[in-house]
Amino acid sequence: MTASMIDYVGDELTLFASAANWKAYLRSALRSHIAGDVAEVGAGLGATSKALAGIEGVRSWTCIEPDPAMAGQLAGEVAAMGCSYPVHCRAGTLSDLPREPSFDTILYIDVLEHIQDDRAEIEAAHLRLRQGGRVVVLCPAWPFLYSPFDKAIGHFRRHTKTSLRRLAGPDMTEITAFYMDSVGMLASMANKVALRQGMPTRSQVRFWDKAIVPLSRLADPILLRSVGKSVVIVWAKD
Repeated sequence: MTASMIDYVGDELTLFASAANWKAYLRSALRSHIAGDVAEVGAGLGATSKALAGIEGVRSWTCIEPDPAMAGQLAGEVAAMGCSYPVHCRAGTLSDLPREPSFDTILYIDVLEHIQDDRAEIEAAHLRLRQGGRVVVLCPAWPFLYSPFDKAIGHFRRHTKTSLRRLAGPDMTEITAFYMDSVGMLASMANKVALRQGMPTRSQVRFWDKAIVPLSRLADPILLRSVGKSVVIVWAKD
């Protein structure tokens, strides 16, 4: 992660930490792309680390968090996970780590949109990825959905599959790219057009997680994962 990444908004992380259905969906969608020595960039309060804990084939997990206070809290959270593999916490950015390849998987889960120079960030990930290793990105989709909520929590942009593809270096091969949460996209459109909220309420997040996410899990495959509130791309290092 580059120094251009702003601090996370703690309220946002706390608000979505209890979204159990979304985290389970995320795990099912990404688990086949996560293995070996893993780095999770922008680990926040550890909600994603916990959701993805125990995936078969993982040897180690390194949480990287630029906010020192949050990194200290994160260390306590991941220590209580009880994983069979070692879990490390580092305060700082990915660029603070040595340049030699160290990881088999590097994750950006709702993080890349917070980084102004996202192309430089992907280049930094490439340098620290072993041959055949993977970069896994999930971020908010569709620029036309950019809303006061995005601005309030420090999002520089929303992506499409096409815009994410432009970030890849010449020796990175796309493994897959798809959208998630097609029904949730309708909720995002409603917020953009009608509500214009800077931050959703807890009851809105609960409704999305308990009612909308299960519907999206059914609808997304039917729609061939061609639309959704979030976009995923996975690259492999040649």
